[in-house]
Amino acid sequence: MKPQLEHTSPVKKKRSFWGWFKYKWQNDPLFSIANALIIMVILQTLVLGFDYDSFGAWLESWTNNWINILRNNAGIGIIALGMTFVIMTGGIDLAVGSTLVITGAFTMYLLDTGAKGILGAIGMSGTPAIIVTIILVLAFGYLLGSLIGVSITKGNVPPFIATLGAMMIFRSVTQHFTQGYNTTVPMEFLQVSSFKIGDLMIMPIIYWAVIAYILWYISKRTTFGRQIIAVGSNERAAKLSGVNVHKVKRRVYALMGLLVAIAAIIQVSRIGSMDYSNAGRGMEMDAIAAAVVGGTNMMGGRGFILGTVYGMLIIAVMNNLLNLFGVPPFLRDAFKGVIVIVAVLLQKKEKAA
Repeated sequence: MKPQLEHTSPVKKKRSFWGWFKYKWQNDPLFSIANALIIMVILQTLVLGFDYDSFGAWLESWTNNWINILRNNAGIGIIALGMTFVIMTGGIDLAVGSTLVITGAFTMYLLDTGAKGILGAIGMSGTPAIIVTIILVLAFGYLLGSLIGVSITKGNVPPFIATLGAMMIFRSVTQHFTQGYNTTVPMEFLQVSSFKIGDLMIMPIIYWAVIAYILWYISKRTTFGRQIIAVGSNERAAKLSGVNVHKVKRRVYALMGLLVAIAAIIQVSRIGSMDYSNAGRGMEMDAIAAAVVGGTNMMGGRGFILGTVYGMLIIAVMNNLLNLFGVPPFLRDAFKGVIVIVAVLLQKKEKAA
């Protein structure tokens, strides 16, 4: 008889809570980002204080503060979602701020109730005019993004140069054609962002949440999402695998233009006007910062839609805290820059590990 061999099972080591936490923090980007956001929320809650007559009064103030933060950052949050896809392909888009301005100007030209209003000149007004305006502005944004994508793919222009040129072209053209032009948009259009659900004006937040879910689904459940990751990870390998790299990039930049157009519609419908000189300035940096803080790899190939939402919220809370602490406006970008550099350094460290 052959002697029976003893089967010894490896002893499973129980990991302590701190060991588990450290492992998750180092290996799960969404986990670390979510915890960083929780810390920011706690800090903001402490700064707001608890000096209220009742818990209900404190909760109402805390809720209103958060609604204001989310509503004020919904537009840039939507743009940051598109920037995530762009960076995942290994590209960059510096033209988002100027695209916002030119699509916003187009919105106001279409809706203007004065003599220069395009739709008013053909006798269109009310709800039909608003619907037509939204469709045309979305198409215009998609077209602008497609042109950038074509210049990058067909013209072989590096994304940095193509979008830098587009940034200067779009803003300067807008400023030229809007000199001395004062527009008045119909009150009905303001309801796009100001429509109340209960007593809360949360439509921009709802738009942001819906778009975030759609893009999350695209990134996780569709062939297009897998192709974006493949192109960013290794463009040559993706091409050899049958992926139409140029088509993927064109679609990503077109999507970026579409999302910026949505943000422009939200902004115009919120305030009823647009500062053509300053609107959108620095928006590209905020969008890139949100994506990078959210775990998107600047070299391409990796990105998280949910992480970008977290990253945008971290930056939004940080801006709110800096405002509450009375930090001068010119220094606030310095804090944002530090966060971006630290996020990239952590990505490098993770890659080296």
